[in-house]
Amino acid sequence: MHVRNAERGDLDGIVAIYNSTIASRMVTADLEPVSVVSRQGWFDAHDALSYPLWVAEDEGKTLLGWVSFSAFYGRAAYRQSAEVSIYLAASARGQGLGQKLLEMALGRAPALGFTTLLGFIFGHNQPSLALFQKFGFSSYGVLPGVALLDGVARDLVIVGRKI
Repeated sequence: MHVRNAERGDLDGIVAIYNSTIASRMVTADLEPVSVVSRQGWFDAHDALSYPLWVAEDEGKTLLGWVSFSAFYGRAAYRQSAEVSIYLAASARGQGLGQKLLEMALGRAPALGFTTLLGFIFGHNQPSLALFQKFGFSSYGVLPGVALLDGVARDLVIVGRKI
């Protein structure tokens, strides 16, 4: 496995991985697949020097997943805090890749000026909550029933870790 900065040509694969998580109703609040065009602005908001987006690929250059830092709340006083997101291709789930990507992100956060990392995870997504807890994230709060997924109200758990 190789991890590198995402390039524009990766956006199709990044979106495909993201869309592969929608049907599970475990990872994202999107209810329908998103288009590459709709994610262009999001992609452009990531750059290697402030809010990186990295992709993991196998030796055959197939994208296995991605991890990103995103601005938290978009105001200057929050610049030292970032949201970390991890998405994995179906074929890569449950094999430790999420762990490797989170570990890498934690290691690179200080050089980017981040002192706090945040995750926004559905309360019923126990695998992701366990992953973040394993790396020292704790619950910063719960937004009860803020998401409606197929008629079921779901909690959003905010986890955080000081770096």
